[in-house]
Amino acid sequence: MKVLLIMAALSASLTGCAVAPWERGNLAKPQMALDLYPMQTELRGHGYGSREAAGAGSAGKGGGCGCY
Repeated sequence: MKVLLIMAALSASLTGCAVAPWERGNLAKPQMALDLYPMQTELRGHGYGSREAAGAGSAGKGGGCGCY
């Protein structure tokens, strides 16, 4: 009986992690982003991939000129 109660409590706590509609505005703020400068990160990744030919899952890599 205790195991069933513990399982029910654990199940309820795991499924109750939804964000309320009035809290979504807080999560959409720029301060909450994982990467503050996504375009700059993408550009640096492209340059690195072009030089090293070691990209992880983006477009095909070139020979070192930095162009697509």
